[in-house]
Amino acid sequence: MDYRDTVFLAVAENLSFSKAAGELFISQPAVTKHIKELENKYKVDLFERKGNKIVLTEAGKLAYSKLVAIRQEYRELEFELGSMGDVFKGELRIGASSTISQYIIPDIIAGFHKRYPHIELYMINGNSFEMEQKLLEKDIDIALVENSSSQSNINYLTFLSDEIIAVAGAKSRFKKRQSYTLAELEQWPLVLREKGSGTLDYVNKILKAKGVNTDQLNVTIHLGSTEAIKRFVKNSDNVALLSNKAVENELHQKELLKLSVKNLEMNRDLRLAFRQGHVSEAGQLFTDFLLQYNL
Repeated sequence: MDYRDTVFLAVAENLSFSKAAGELFISQPAVTKHIKELENKYKVDLFERKGNKIVLTEAGKLAYSKLVAIRQEYRELEFELGSMGDVFKGELRIGASSTISQYIIPDIIAGFHKRYPHIELYMINGNSFEMEQKLLEKDIDIALVENSSSQSNINYLTFLSDEIIAVAGAKSRFKKRQSYTLAELEQWPLVLREKGSGTLDYVNKILKAKGVNTDQLNVTIHLGSTEAIKRFVKNSDNVALLSNKAVENELHQKELLKLSVKNLEMNRDLRLAFRQGHVSEAGQLFTDFLLQYNL
């Protein structure tokens, strides 16, 4: 690809000249120069300003859709040429939900990199909804999600089972008793993940199935990361509903304690997500590696 095309894609995906410059490690005037050259070449405006923001013009949207496809073809060409010499080359962009990115995937990615050192790996994280959106917008090749949604244009494949458990601080008032009823859970001061979180999505689904009105739960605060929730709970009389894998260390160190709720089991699937109709060669290689990994 022409470097100007690469610059255009960076601006289109960030909708910011300054962010594109930072991503490409070039100056903002250089970004502006490359975009102007492209616009002069095609004799159309690719971006327009709306207040303090820039947006793609119709011509820009067309150019973006075509260049994204061309970029993907280049990546696959590089991978396939490399694989002919048994040297797998290319690029793989992985998106992972917060719990997966922090507590599950790092060791797997390290192992994959050791096995395929010439594949460039990029990983971003956010909540499950955000990762699905980035997958559909072709910002990433694969998403690893923990929600229970089923979007019609995404294929899902389970790679691991997980359990959501209730935890409280080891020094909290809950240390006196560790077995509770569902009715008591409804009165707990809860600390939950933010809207769009796969954990919150799953918890709400299970509680509603048990007849709990989730809108009436006693939610103290919503926090955007599991680490923030754990620190909050350790130093308060609140309860959190989190992945067992996210609190293994704190349970072992006896900083948190697990609370049992009668007749409430929250077991879920962690899933790989792909856009329908296409999985890149590097993406398939990673999928095979993940499914064979000793989790």
